[in-house]
Amino acid sequence: MPKMKTHRGTAKRVKVTGTGKFKRHHAYCSHKLACKTAKQKRNLRKSAIGTSADEGRFAKLLPYA
Repeated sequence: MPKMKTHRGTAKRVKVTGTGKFKRHHAYCSHKLACKTAKQKRNLRKSAIGTSADEGRFAKLLPYA
């Protein structure tokens, strides 16, 4: 059985926490920021935990994480 390849694009964007959850960044925070409130922009700077629906997808893309 050959080795499985890690999806490099996902590996650069998603990190695994100590408990095995996937940590990611928020979208909608790179441009068009003038129409967003300060509270929205502040909350978008924080990292987010991947949802349970995404966990299976992340696990396939990052087999050794």
